[in-house]
Amino acid sequence: MMITTKGRNALKVMLDLAQHNDGSPVPLADIAERVHESQKYLESTMSCLTQRGLILSSRGKSGGYRLARRKEDYSVAEIITAAEGSLAPVSCLCSETPCERAEGCLTMPLWRELDDVIMNFLNSKTLADLLK
Repeated sequence: MMITTKGRNALKVMLDLAQHNDGSPVPLADIAERVHESQKYLESTMSCLTQRGLILSSRGKSGGYRLARRKEDYSVAEIITAAEGSLAPVSCLCSETPCERAEGCLTMPLWRELDDVIMNFLNSKTLADLLK
């Protein structure tokens, strides 16, 4: 499992929105400046987070982005998987087509347990936890 820049940026953006959560939309330019990324690069991250219902967007002069829920209601796992997809340590755990050797695979229990540990840890952390 390798969390890419997409996942890290999604988490940085969500933390920024949580820190500036006064109810009004936060312009992308402000977010980009604070997280040290270009607006153009963050557009796909924002689109992904909006499509998955994690943030709300509004257009226009006073438009921008804001959290869809309270910061306590977002797990780190939810945010990173929204950007990354599966965080499974091996591809056979996230494939839509089951591995033909999974039934007799001696390592499959190890990979499932590792996946559970990773997801349980990331699900146990919220945006609010990270801001403490």
